[in-house]
Amino acid sequence: MPLNVLVFAGSIRTGSLHRILARNAASALQRKGLNVTLADLRDYPMPMYDGDLEAESGLPETARAFRKLLADNDVFVIASPEYNGSFSALLKNVIDWASRGAAGERPAAVFRGKAAALLSASPGPGGGSRGLKHVRELLQMVGVDVLPVDVTIRRALSGFDSEGCLTRPEDLAALETLAEAVSSFVPAASLAA
Repeated sequence: MPLNVLVFAGSIRTGSLHRILARNAASALQRKGLNVTLADLRDYPMPMYDGDLEAESGLPETARAFRKLLADNDVFVIASPEYNGSFSALLKNVIDWASRGAAGERPAAVFRGKAAALLSASPGPGGGSRGLKHVRELLQMVGVDVLPVDVTIRRALSGFDSEGCLTRPEDLAALETLAEAVSSFVPAASLAA
C-alpha cells in the first residue's frame, strides 16, 4: 500500500518560496506513486500556544483538524523557512499545538512512529540549512524519525522559473533523492504487522 505523505510549508506568505517548494515536493512525491496531501497552514490558523487557553477551552478546532492530518499520514515533508538562523514561529506554534495529547493520549502521539523530510530555500548561499538543524531537533524531540536527506535551495530567487518550477539540475536531483528516501520509508505500524 502506498505511503500517505503530508506536505506543507512553514510559511503562509503569499508568494513564499517555501509554499512554492512544497508544491514542487508534492509533485515529485506523486510521481513516486505516493498518496500526497498538500496542506496550507493558512487554512489552519491557531492562536499562539497558551496553556491557560488550552486548560480553559481545549484544543482549537483548527489544531484538532491539523492533528488529524498528521495522524492520517505516515511521513511529513516540511518546507521550512529560515528566520534568523532558526525556523518560523508559525511552524513552532503548529507543532506545539499538535503535540498536545487528546484525552487519554500520550503527548506528541500523532508524531510517534512517523518520519519527516525537510526542505528549505533561501536567497543566500546557505539555502536555509541552519534553520533545518533546529527543525530536525524539534521533530526528533517529539518522536519523529527525520530522514537524513535535506533539500536546501541556495540563491533561490534564481532557482525557480516563472511557473514556480525548480530549474537547476542539482536542485531537481536533490528533490528526486528526497522523494526516493520518502518512498523507501517503512512505517512502524507496518513493521509491527
